[in-house]
Amino acid sequence: MDTLSIIKEKARQKRRRVVLPEGTEPRVIMAAKKIVSDRLAGVTLLGDPAEITRLAGEHGLDLSTVEVINPTESPDFEGYAADFMKLREKKGITEDEARATVARPLYFGAMLVRHDRVDASVAGSVNTTGDVLRAGIQVIGLKEGINTVSSFFMMMVPEYGGEQNRVFFYADGAVVPNPTAEQLVSITVSTAESMRNLLGREPKIAMLSFSTKGSAQHDDVTKVVTAFEMLKKEHPELKVDGELQVDAAIVPEIAAKKSPGSPVGGEADILIFPDLDAGNIAYKLTQRLAKATATGPIIQGLAKPANDLSRGCSAEDIVDVTAIAVLMKG
Repeated sequence: MDTLSIIKEKARQKRRRVVLPEGTEPRVIMAAKKIVSDRLAGVTLLGDPAEITRLAGEHGLDLSTVEVINPTESPDFEGYAADFMKLREKKGITEDEARATVARPLYFGAMLVRHDRVDASVAGSVNTTGDVLRAGIQVIGLKEGINTVSSFFMMMVPEYGGEQNRVFFYADGAVVPNPTAEQLVSITVSTAESMRNLLGREPKIAMLSFSTKGSAQHDDVTKVVTAFEMLKKEHPELKVDGELQVDAAIVPEIAAKKSPGSPVGGEADILIFPDLDAGNIAYKLTQRLAKATATGPIIQGLAKPANDLSRGCSAEDIVDVTAIAVLMKG
């Protein structure tokens, strides 16, 4: 089986539940039908029940197989509004503002995650990434010890180094434009945990730069070196090396020359990019030139999973991200 098939099988075994806040979007209805028929997760749809019923009829979704909630009619609504008001009290939010915010499906869905009514949220087919992240950060909050929400792309390369369907995680490729050294540490720690949760293996991590072990001097290089030194001190359990050029990260023969004795040894499966320019360009180049399958961006760093979608996503994309989301819980 390919990696995504393995992830889906693991999701089936977890028997978890996902909330899809954009319940009146046809692609979401089609995805919900597939998610429940494939037993990937239980599904909670948010939105106007009459519109969901109409769309379910058009697309063959049996509503007895899913949960449908209209946020403002839920018995949990008032409690969630009070909870949100408490979370945002330093911002001076009023009771009416709290109620109006929690009435929005993205925020109500995040509340379901916060209160463990569901295990993950998946949205973004209609809403922007900024809106999805804002709801997650304000309601769910950051994971302990993590200072930034970030993302990764799961890249499946058809063949590399004699291995078929080799998987790499690229981070960050979608969220943090110019991370500080401290943020690079959080991105690295989050991505390592994501790989453990999804693939069940201990990663080998490369902190990438245009320099390898002092071959060039620049403030951008110093940032990566600083992050690497912090990681060694704060997370000695990680197999990580830096700063490395990408050939020293993924080609053992080059690593032996440029970074002898490296704990990664040219076999990195997590690549940490110094900024969003590098990460986004790299994932698209890999996707196009190596004909790799890119899954993501997958959001990480929140205390509980809330994942984003591209607004151009297909129903199958929503299914794939749901399988990933329920495993991101650990």
